Amino acid sequence: MAAMSYNPKQERARGAWEMELLERETFLDALAEYAREARQGDGRLVLVSGESGIGKTALLEEFQHRVKGARSLWGACDGLLTPRPLGPLFDIGAQLDGELANLCRQGAPRDQLFAAFLAEIGSSAFTVAVIEDVHWADEATIDLLNFLGRRLSRRNALVLVSYRDSEVGADHPLRIVLGDLATQRATRRMRLPPLSQQAVMRLADERDVDATELHKITGGNPFYVIEMLAAGWPSVPATVRDAVGARLARCSPGAREIVETAAVIGARVQPALLSSVHPQADSPADQCLQTGMLVPDGADLRFRHELVRMAVDAGIAPNRKTDLHVRLLTALEEAGSADPALLAHHAEGAADAAAVLRHAPHAARRSSELGAHREAAAQYARALRFAGDSGPEVLAPLHEGIATEHSLLDRWEDAESAMRTAIELRQAMGDVVKVGTGLRFLSTAYWRLCRGQESEAAADEAVAVLEKMPPGRELAWAYAARSASYIGRGRFDEGAGFMLRVLALAEEIGDPALISYALNGIGLSEIYAGRDGSASLEQALRVALDAGLQEGAGRAYSSLQEAYATRHRFADSERSFAEGMAYCDGRELGVFALCLRGWREQVLMLTGKWDEAVGMCRETLEGPRISPVNRLNPVRVLGTIRARRSEAGGWDLLDEALALGEGTGEPAWIVPVRAARAELRWLARDRRAAVAEARAACATGQGRVHPWMMASAVIWLARSGEPVEHTAELPEPYARELAGDWAGAAAAWDGLERPYDAALAWLGSSDEPGLRQALQTLDDLDAKSAAAAVRRRMKEIGIRAIPRGPRAATRDAPGGLTPREQEVLALLSEGLPDKEISRRLFISERTVHHHVSSVLAKIGVASRTAAARQAAAMGIGTPSTPGTPS
Repeated sequence: MAAMSYNPKQERARGAWEMELLERETFLDALAEYAREARQGDGRLVLVSGESGIGKTALLEEFQHRVKGARSLWGACDGLLTPRPLGPLFDIGAQLDGELANLCRQGAPRDQLFAAFLAEIGSSAFTVAVIEDVHWADEATIDLLNFLGRRLSRRNALVLVSYRDSEVGADHPLRIVLGDLATQRATRRMRLPPLSQQAVMRLADERDVDATELHKITGGNPFYVIEMLAAGWPSVPATVRDAVGARLARCSPGAREIVETAAVIGARVQPALLSSVHPQADSPADQCLQTGMLVPDGADLRFRHELVRMAVDAGIAPNRKTDLHVRLLTALEEAGSADPALLAHHAEGAADAAAVLRHAPHAARRSSELGAHREAAAQYARALRFAGDSGPEVLAPLHEGIATEHSLLDRWEDAESAMRTAIELRQAMGDVVKVGTGLRFLSTAYWRLCRGQESEAAADEAVAVLEKMPPGRELAWAYAARSASYIGRGRFDEGAGFMLRVLALAEEIGDPALISYALNGIGLSEIYAGRDGSASLEQALRVALDAGLQEGAGRAYSSLQEAYATRHRFADSERSFAEGMAYCDGRELGVFALCLRGWREQVLMLTGKWDEAVGMCRETLEGPRISPVNRLNPVRVLGTIRARRSEAGGWDLLDEALALGEGTGEPAWIVPVRAARAELRWLARDRRAAVAEARAACATGQGRVHPWMMASAVIWLARSGEPVEHTAELPEPYARELAGDWAGAAAAWDGLERPYDAALAWLGSSDEPGLRQALQTLDDLDAKSAAAAVRRRMKEIGIRAIPRGPRAATRDAPGGLTPREQEVLALLSEGLPDKEISRRLFISERTVHHHVSSVLAKIGVASRTAAARQAAAMGIGTPSTPGTPS
């Protein structure tokens, strides 16, 4: 590649070069067209603009690599305080023999040099000449461009000129020439845009990087993206620091100080604040803009890239940065209207502990009100770092605040630790009411940590402490917590009775949070007892939403979804999931978002959407740390499906689920795991173990779980030949099966949208069509254990021509993907984001997300980019868009 040897810039590794060419094919095509025109004697001057690092050089290098039969010349302007006159022309002259080279060596006048250069590139050989970085051009080079622009149109030459438009201000000498060149027939313009988020995702490939955040930080600048990936987030790469430092060095000392102040201010820079810190400077905001590092953002300014701001900030001497924070804090406090989070930030930068303790708790409360619970927790943590040996009256509220925020984020280990510290501080203060309130919180924390006995003890202790004080809101909340404990342990009537008393007291004192909590508890107690408690739960949700209670609304959405799922109202359950996730995700209510996910995983398993359930469970369990109680559903669902499919790891997950469930001490968590284990033991022909698991489940759940859950354990006793009493009281599908009505049982399950259970209902029958139908369902689900049991039954009763395995269509599917998953993979291979896949396939974006997780798991890759490569290897192409011709 001849052109590369002429490039004065350091040659890049091919891999990084190719990365910089993402989303540049249309520009390369345009350059190829300009080259075709120039070859025919219609010369072109192409102005290639874009910010530093956008990939201008990589584009020009690739073009010269592709263009055939052309002579390549390359020159560049210097980034010096005093640039070389006609530096690019002399670079090119050094690459040649002939008149231009001789004139350059002789120091000829510029008119001769201009004429010789034009003659050189307009000779018989087609020439591509590159002049880079003309934003640094001296006046003579700028004149050369003007000279060429007026004379190239009748020559067989292509001149490519690159420059950083961010560094060509209104008063830059190049600006006038660019305007003149735009009117010339030979001139073409080409501005390179930043990379899209999808391209950044492709660059990140399989690295453990948040591509959305990386795109935001780098602004899609290829150089910054590549350097960030090489250095590792969140560090600022040395190459970026050097590039930014070199750019700052070309500014005047005054402008440099103002830019540094802007970097310390943060993402948005108010001109008035800049002026207050630099009162003697002339138009500080204008000086920032003239550097090209900042751009207008409404009435404010912002750095062109956050990474540039970070690099500037990293280069400021520590003592100067502290001084800037002090000055900014003073200016903001005097203004009296600053965001408390901003004040807390500058207070920490100024190392002003008193100011941090003034502003950080305020910022935490404000963040929490806005649903930004991670930021709220971080503000409380900031305050605690500066609290030092402050008294308990300062420390206790900080620990209580951070405990609450951790709880909403599902960080219950941290929440429990912080609240225990707060309780100790409150005890030292003799604050009995706050001690009782803290114990009530601990009761919830212990339950979330699957430490059921400690949870119950803390609830009882909270009541005992607060009953010594005059009755009030805190005691009512303690009664509510103890009532919830009773309900969870299956003492429904006792718990509901307490909750009704709490509800009456809550309505009397006018506490909407307590009203919502009590209604939620009453509704759940009715559901667990086998009645329809959805009306109470819906009312709990309305109360919470009307009062703007984030925690109460998140809890009610989760409880409603659970209630609907329990009563087989799957469409309503799906609606509650969608509405609840939208609410919780928008307010960082991670604890309830995980609850919602857990119950949806259960519904997906019940309704036969096993691949989607597996994908969702894997995503949950492989994501950020979650509390033990929120692990229960995904662990149980994933373990059950894996064991049903005879896959490795299923029983390990079911062992974990049982340990967690027994840790809570609550039958509603223990019985489903025991029932699943009984089923799998029975399918493996281990009757004794199946009976033991089923009996344990029945002993735990008798009278303490809803009828459907109890029946899921009882049925395995019956299928094992054990006597079962009161069969008529079981839910319809179970009762029909025990009465020998196999078809009726299967039909009842089908009516409830539970295909796996419908197939199992045929296991005791001798009905050949029914058994064949069951086998087909189980093979479709890849439920190997149950399918093997059906085949054994068919052999026992003498059925012949028993299908040996999954249907051909399923067996031959690439990677075992369902038709829908193949469609999703094909669209993934186009590089489409979930939102666009959702639009094309007419399914929700969240459903797309779950399909993607399932696809990645099935084909054994960890990233969308790797999935696209695998799709090509599997021969999976782009599906037809619904509603369009195929």
